[in-house]
Amino acid sequence: MTELPLVLLHAFPLDSRMWNDVRAPLSSVTRFITPDQRGLGRTPLPESGREPDLADAARDVVALLDQLEIERAVLGGCSMGGYLTMAVLRVAPERVGGLVLIDTRAGADPEQAAANRRAIADRAESEGHAGWLAGDMLPNLLGATTRSARPELAGTVRELVDGQDPAGIAWAQRAMAARPDSTETLRGADVPALVLVGEEDTLTTPEVAREMAEVLPDAEFAVLPAVGHLSPMESPATVADTIAAWLPSVR
Repeated sequence: MTELPLVLLHAFPLDSRMWNDVRAPLSSVTRFITPDQRGLGRTPLPESGREPDLADAARDVVALLDQLEIERAVLGGCSMGGYLTMAVLRVAPERVGGLVLIDTRAGADPEQAAANRRAIADRAESEGHAGWLAGDMLPNLLGATTRSARPELAGTVRELVDGQDPAGIAWAQRAMAARPDSTETLRGADVPALVLVGEEDTLTTPEVAREMAEVLPDAEFAVLPAVGHLSPMESPATVADTIAAWLPSVR
């Protein structure tokens, strides 16, 4: 088994169940940990009284590593999980021995995108999010090939989205809207990195992912064919195999 544990953080607006289909193959090669982020899945939203900030969620990850007595881990995530990974790099870079960045980006939101996140947060708090949020997001979450060939996966994603706590949805959107640009953080990340992106990802395109990979000092880059933004759910065997083949490069 690979020496360092692998911790992968889920996308928005899902929870750790998005990793279910990669769990067995990755658990066979390393200690594999997939927490729910604050306010989503089974993790409650703390009452901090502070403005939503991914730095607080990053400290949750560090606290989990402490609890599990893990000094360093290969850390990564999909989409928002990637943003949170970059936040951990800012808060506690010494705890990160390698990076797995899947369908995510280094840049901050442009103002219009941030404003849209805040509007979604307000609506989720005022009327809940079940139904409309999944409906709005699904065309961008899943690639065109997946939507055509595996329509049942859209139902799985919808179920995960609808089952989240509206307060957690709102907190995550506001935290993501406020996140800083992480380009220089990644430029200083002197650890092995793996950058994966779906060929049909329209939210974080292969071009955006390639630019991120080029910033990292030691990165492998792969475009996954015929999948979109949720590549670990759309093509779990390819994602698991690619990560497993890369892990031995982490010392």
